[in-house]
Amino acid sequence: MSGMESQAPILLEMQSNPQYLSGARDLVSGVSKRLGFSDMACSQIALALDEALCNVIRHGYKRALDRPIWVRIAPIDASGGPSEPTEAAGVRIVIEDDAEQVDPVQIKGRALEDIRPGGLGVHIIREVMDEAIYERRETGRGMRLTMVKLKVSKKAARNDSGRGSDVA
Repeated sequence: MSGMESQAPILLEMQSNPQYLSGARDLVSGVSKRLGFSDMACSQIALALDEALCNVIRHGYKRALDRPIWVRIAPIDASGGPSEPTEAAGVRIVIEDDAEQVDPVQIKGRALEDIRPGGLGVHIIREVMDEAIYERRETGRGMRLTMVKLKVSKKAARNDSGRGSDVA
């Protein structure tokens, strides 16, 4: 728990029990709505959180039901720094666990061409969020995922600028 993340306005400490996932989704969706995100964006943020928490439970904790997971939620301004909720340009969600550390470079979804259930969580997270940064925690145990979603998405701006060249 470091710097700005430890100063987050909301800190949720939960166990790695899938029964708690719906509460975590509802919390982040409700906060996102209060920060001014659209219903679609709130759903995307909740989906990314759910996928990330499922990955911690399934891969990090090998389905153990009683391990700690920390979720920090904070509004951010356009520069990515802390913000007052009424002025928020986006939201930062930081998820930390106490599982074995892995090389962040190794965290990737399976090939999209490999059509079968499961294994798309990392793809989904990276698709719906503007930033998704995986890193080892400084404690020597556990991982940290920092996700950022902006109200005016950098991805949408890139896609919109690219579409302009396709129109005759």
